[in-house]
Order: sequence, then structure tokens, then C-alpha cells
Amino acid sequence: MDKDIIVLAVESSCDETSVAVIKNGIEILSNVVSSQIESHKRFGGVVPEVASRHHVENVTMVFEEALLKANIDWKDIDAITVTEGPGLIGSLLIGINAAKALAFAHDIPLVGVHHIAGHIYANQLVEPLQFPLLALVVSGGHTELVYMEDHYQFKVIGETLDDAVGEAYDKVARTLKLPYPGGPHIDRLAALGEDTYKLPRVWLDKDSYDFSFSGLKSAVINTVHNAKQRGEEIIPENLAASFQASVVEVLVEKTMRAAKEFHVKQIIVAGGVSANKGLRHALENAVKAQGQFKLTIPPLSLCTDNAAMIGAAGTQAYLRGHRSNMEMNGQSGMELKSI
Repeated sequence: MDKDIIVLAVESSCDETSVAVIKNGIEILSNVVSSQIESHKRFGGVVPEVASRHHVENVTMVFEEALLKANIDWKDIDAITVTEGPGLIGSLLIGINAAKALAFAHDIPLVGVHHIAGHIYANQLVEPLQFPLLALVVSGGHTELVYMEDHYQFKVIGETLDDAVGEAYDKVARTLKLPYPGGPHIDRLAALGEDTYKLPRVWLDKDSYDFSFSGLKSAVINTVHNAKQRGEEIIPENLAASFQASVVEVLVEKTMRAAKEFHVKQIIVAGGVSANKGLRHALENAVKAQGQFKLTIPPLSLCTDNAAMIGAAGTQAYLRGHRSNMEMNGQSGMELKSI
């Protein structure tokens, strides 16, 4: 790059309102996140209408704080990048319309970004990506293995056929009467328990890189119901540990097998579930034992939804000539495409 590229990034796909300023796709000048978790806890999950209203209330304040922390003027911004999808349509539209208004008012290019591309590029804010690489995407709505030969070259080689792993965590947490969001609570309990319940590992076809967690979720629910009918006590720590062991074993085994088959240099982990300590430790041990891959996992602050990751991905899209126009709309379902 002949000059520094500064992008203003916006993320509002679910229940976080976030704006960031990113330099050259690798340096965070500011990354402001306004979370709504406390508002949604009482409902046991995200309520789309409530999320949209909070975005409307917070978006102006978050923009102002991000620009103030980055200490930049509008004339310094080369592009405005914003999550185009997938996500909750009402939430997406708040961020998109704000980004469109500012791009129009200041005559700045607009770049729509795929939410999962953002999670993948969160790793670039940690260290340079080494191609070819394999991304394990694990979040509330997505579980995928994505192979990349170069920047913004995405090939999905495996995906969930039913529940995403984060969704399975939340449903199991509700079965154990744990608060929302369930993932961190399951992870915490699992560290205190042992894998004593015989829960299934769903491998599908032996050559498949796809995932399925619906059967595992049902097995946990049935275990709890059957124990109640027999008057037996469920040990939550052990059930959480057994559930997590099943999930982690399948994720790690398929990731390592794909990494070897595709001869990658680096394995990266992306999405909210990448904050899971059990998954992190298992991947670290597997990669260390294998001895041939670089493993990168973002810090906890970049695992959950944030605008910095959208800025990192959006910078690469901008440099590759991708531009969006004022007709851009939110997409609740959106294919991860190469540029």
C-alpha cells in the first residue's frame, strides 16, 4: 500500500452495536462495543424487536465515541465498511442505514461485508494470515470449515446440517436451567466436571467435513428427562463436561483431518464459540502434537461480534475493488463469496 488505509467499520448483525476505526486492516485505532446481553437475559435469548430498538438508541453515541477515541477526521477515512449479512434483518438495517447516510454525506466509498468474513479476519488483527489456511468457524448461527488459498478466497468444505454449535450450547444450557448466554456457563461447568455420561459423537460419512449437533442436543435432553423419570440425580458439571467433550472431539478431529488433507500452513478459529476454553485447549494440544500447523485464536475481545473484525475484512474487500451502492440492503441469509 502506498498510503495508510483508514476504514470506519460498523457491526449490528445481532445484539451488539459496534463501531471501529481500523488502519491498514491490522491496527485497531478504536473499537467500541455496546452490548445488549443484560436486556435479553430475562427472555433467555435475543428478541429481534428489542435488539433493533437498542441499536437505534445506541448507534449515534457509539459512532461518536469510536471517532473520538481514534482521533481522526472524516477526511482521513478511505471507506465505510458495514456488516451486510447474515443476521437479524432489523438489526442489520440499523447499521447499514447509518453507514449509508454517512457515506453519502461525506462522499466516502461504502463496502458491505459478510459477517463470517469478519470473524475470520479478526485473526488478522492478531497476526498476519498465512496461506493456504483453514478457518474453523464456530458461533451461535454458524459451524463451518472454510479453506482459503489467498485473501478473500473462501471455499466452504464443511458446514452444519442442522444446529450450529453455539445454538446447541444455548439449548443444552436451557435444559440445565443455566442463564443466557449459555455457552460460557457450560464451559465453566465443564471445567469442574468429568466426561461420565455416554453421549454420541456424530461423524456422518467418514470422508465428510460436515457437522451435526441436533442428535447430541437431543441426547442431552433425553438424559435429563430419563433421569427425572427414574428419580435419579443429574450432576450438571459432569453432563456439561460430557456434552463439551463430544462437541470438541468432533470439531478438533475434523479440523485436523482437513488441515492435513489440504496441506495448510495455518489453522484459525473464528466466531463466538472460539472463546470456549475447552475448545481452545484441545486445539492447542492437537496442533502441538501434530507439529506442522500454525494455530491462531483471537483474544476474547475479538471472538464475539465487534466492528474491528468488519474493518479488517472490509479493508481487504476495499483493496480488492469491492464497492457497495446506496441500494445495499440487509440480508438475513447471505452466501460467503470470494472476491
